[in-house]
Amino acid sequence: MLQPVGVGHKSLADYTHLVGRPLVAEIKELAEQLQGLKVLHLSATAFGGGVSEILYTLVPLMRDVGIEAEWEIMIGREEFYNVTKLMHNSLQGADQEIDADGWRIYEQYNRMNADELSGGWDVIIVHDPQPAAVRQHVPEKARTWVWRCHIDLSTPNLHTMDGLIPFIKDYDGAVFHLQQYVPAALDGSSPHVYICPPAIDPLSPKNMALSPEDAAFVCDQFGIDVDRPLMCQVSRFDPWKDPLGVIDAYRSVTAELPEVQLALVGSMATDDPEGWEFFNSTLEYAQGDPDIKILNNLNNVGAIEVNAFQSQADVVIQKSTREGFGLTVTEALWKARPFIGGDVGGIPLQVQNGETGFLVKTPEECAERSLEILREPDLGKKLGRAGKEHVRKHFLTPRLLRDWLRIFAESK
Repeated sequence: MLQPVGVGHKSLADYTHLVGRPLVAEIKELAEQLQGLKVLHLSATAFGGGVSEILYTLVPLMRDVGIEAEWEIMIGREEFYNVTKLMHNSLQGADQEIDADGWRIYEQYNRMNADELSGGWDVIIVHDPQPAAVRQHVPEKARTWVWRCHIDLSTPNLHTMDGLIPFIKDYDGAVFHLQQYVPAALDGSSPHVYICPPAIDPLSPKNMALSPEDAAFVCDQFGIDVDRPLMCQVSRFDPWKDPLGVIDAYRSVTAELPEVQLALVGSMATDDPEGWEFFNSTLEYAQGDPDIKILNNLNNVGAIEVNAFQSQADVVIQKSTREGFGLTVTEALWKARPFIGGDVGGIPLQVQNGETGFLVKTPEECAERSLEILREPDLGKKLGRAGKEHVRKHFLTPRLLRDWLRIFAESK
């Protein structure tokens, strides 16, 4: 058997004051016709990324409304994750290709996981490319198969995309964050395509309200001077997140405002073997600057600590050069912090430039906008208030639950 992931209990009713009674009523109405539906989520890891954060809330909320939802993670070793990390980068546009041996390893592990997968499901939702080939080996184990893509496929390496498409084409449904991510090869015949942005849990430890005093206390434990301005980026240590570009922007800012500090905060995911290499490269690029804090989950940085860094920051940044959606963007906006993000992927869906934050393309632009916010506190407050309301309306988990129930109802 594959490894099941334990999740806690959550109640949809607890979110009513945030998302409103009409949405909760719509969810309950949709759920009435789906009682007892057996749904399995299959992913590569239960830790260290947006997919796992979504499922820790989505699965218990599905259960709360009467869906028999489970979550399992696939079996893999370093050789497999080396291939799938290469696949991830290549699908997001890197000039890298998977050789024949890499595809052999990929299919071997997918076949092994297919053999271990239990059957009898109404719906199996397969998250991202890592387990995408499982379906072809055991299509009989679910009545409906849905592939959920969480990455930016707008300009993929075509060789890698051509290798992945045959595994996806036989799915009954495929779900993407944005229309521009849908591969041209999925011509509308099969699978059925759904557009569904992700969402955050506003009641999770990472997103619940922290008092300014509590946020300051936590940041102080990691050497942040809470009486000085703070720039912060929360993300994986990954070239696409451009932490080196953030350091460049910070250096430009401190040339004019030397009191500013920078925190780069991330988690190391089990399916990301490149993470440590890039973490070390980021440390080296910081050149020992004591005002640059580079932290991860092995420094005891967990959900509350991330919450505190985002809540305390005077400017929150996500200077991605590629981004599937960017849940760290959603988190920062939800905390009503002034936000600056890369003008890529799903970030512009969340950031209306000049209204809920700023969009930038270069470290120089990032520095200019940071200085503008740091010098005009009222501007930062205005952006923060608008950003929080935008997230409340569009990017909280009950809306995502509603979207999945619609997909289930359509596929019955």
